Amino acid sequence: MKVGIVGASGYAGEVLVKLLLGHPQVELAAVTSRQHAGKPLAQVMPAVRGLDQGLKFTDSDTAALAASDIPLFFLAVPHGAAAEFAKVLVPAGKRVIDLSADFRVADLATYEKYYGPHHAPELLPDARYVLPELTPSSWKTEAKLVACPGCYPTSILVPLLPLLRDGIVSRQHIVANSFSGVSGAGRKVEETYLFVERAESAKAYGLVKHRHLSEIEEQLALHTGGKTVIQFNPHLAPMRRGIATTITVPAAAGATIETLYASWRKTYATAPFVQILPTGETPDTAHTTGTNRIDMSAVHDPRTGNFILTSAEDNLVKGTSGQAVQIMNLWFGFPETAGLV
Repeated sequence: MKVGIVGASGYAGEVLVKLLLGHPQVELAAVTSRQHAGKPLAQVMPAVRGLDQGLKFTDSDTAALAASDIPLFFLAVPHGAAAEFAKVLVPAGKRVIDLSADFRVADLATYEKYYGPHHAPELLPDARYVLPELTPSSWKTEAKLVACPGCYPTSILVPLLPLLRDGIVSRQHIVANSFSGVSGAGRKVEETYLFVERAESAKAYGLVKHRHLSEIEEQLALHTGGKTVIQFNPHLAPMRRGIATTITVPAAAGATIETLYASWRKTYATAPFVQILPTGETPDTAHTTGTNRIDMSAVHDPRTGNFILTSAEDNLVKGTSGQAVQIMNLWFGFPETAGLV
C-alpha cells in the first residue's frame, strides 16, 4: 500500500520516514517539504542512504496530493498547518493520520482556548483520537481522520486512565511531573535549544496551561465518565529524546498495590507495546529510546497514602511517529507490531 508524509523533514517526519521505509506492507511513495522540494531524500537524511528508493522531496501541493493514487497520508506538520491539508485530503477520500494537535481535542471551544482559531472545525466530527491500547476499536470503521496522541499525554494516560476507570485512585490532587528531551520542541533554530544552553540544564516550562493539558483532561473525562483536573508540570531535560513521567495520585479507599497492578494487567494483557515493570523498579528513558514501548511501574507510599506511577517512552516513537505507524497497522489490518520494535 502506498503512503505519503506531509512535512517529512522535521524530527517526527524523519523518524516516520525511517519506520515506513522499513515497513513490510507499505511503500513510501511521497515525502513533502517546502524547504527541501526537489532534493533527494538521502541528501537531506543521509541515514537512509541505500534505503531511500530514489525518493525526492516534493512541494507540499495539496491539490496534487489529493489527486494522487496514495490512499493514506501522515501529516507531520505543526498545528494549524495540518488542518489546512486535512480539509483538502479528507474530502478527496484520503485517509489521514495527523501527528499535530489539530484534531486531538474534540471540543472546539477547548481547542481554541489552548491553540487559537481552528482552520477546519467542520472536520472535527469526523476525527477520532486514537490511543491504540485504550480507544474502543469502533474507530477503525468510523474514522476518516485520526488524531495521533501527543507525547506527554501518552506518558500520562496509559498508566493513569485504567486506574481512574477502575476506581483504584482518586480524581482529586493528581500531580504529573514530566521531563522531555529537547527534540520535543521540534527542529528549529532558537537560542533556547542550542546545545550550550541545554547541556547541564533542566527547567520547568508551560506551567498551569501547557497545551497538552487540554488533551489529557478531555480524554480522562471521555474514558472515565467524570471531569478530572490534574496538575501537569512539564520540564525540559538535557537529553535528545525521551519522556519520563512521575504521577502522584491518592489511593482510593481499600486500594492496594496489588489491585493497581491487577487493573494494569487486565487492561494491557494483549498490548505488545506496554511493559509493566515490578513495583519498585522505575522505568528509564535509556531503555525505551528507539522503541515503540512505554514502560511503567508503581509504588505505594503508606506515609502519604499516595500511589506514585512512573513511565518512560521515546517521545519521537511511542510519543509520535511510532504510534502513528501502530495506528496505521490497526486501521488497515496489518499486524499491530509490523515495522515496529
